[in-house]
Amino acid sequence: MQYGSVSQATLQTDRIRLIPLGDEHLELEVELDSDPEVMRYLSRDGRGRTRAQVENAHGLRLETAEPVAGLGFWVGFVDDEFVGWWLLQPAGWGGETLLPGQAELGYRLLRRHWGKGLATEGAREMVRHAFRDLDMQRVFALTMTVNERSRTTMSSAGLQYVRTFYEENDDRTGSELGAVEYAITRDEWESTQADTHLAAPSA
Repeated sequence: MQYGSVSQATLQTDRIRLIPLGDEHLELEVELDSDPEVMRYLSRDGRGRTRAQVENAHGLRLETAEPVAGLGFWVGFVDDEFVGWWLLQPAGWGGETLLPGQAELGYRLLRRHWGKGLATEGAREMVRHAFRDLDMQRVFALTMTVNERSRTTMSSAGLQYVRTFYEENDDRTGSELGAVEYAITRDEWESTQADTHLAAPSA
């Protein structure tokens, strides 16, 4: 296993090479975050981010790799073409207390790569990496209730619906329906791996 910056591993799925986020990837982030459709359920004004906003977000993204070894952001490439990024963020990041053994899953893809199964493929690798390589105990993900595409990715990656909740002062379109949490524990994930191996045909 190869390691990139800030203790993160470089990961590989069938199609995606996942490389730890670095300063050399800033222009790719600008391309991704400037698309209003990509940011539809993320920005409060329904617009893409400005370059200054992306530069600020880039610095914060790099910082997520500091508190817990192995966690952070990855940029994904398919045949050397950038497709998006994936995240395993320390649970409680940005608050007063981190929750040990837990990580928050996230992902964001360029619009032209939607509908290809790449979000799920990368998310599954994030879950595998969290449990198998980093000894995490729980992985969860959050999104708006109306974000059906993201919820489908969460389910396809093995996470299950946990709860619906409401955030104060959230004026995004669809916020009246709240947000949702999906999650999977290490025991649950290992059970699914065992079931997969049992179901595999013998050679």
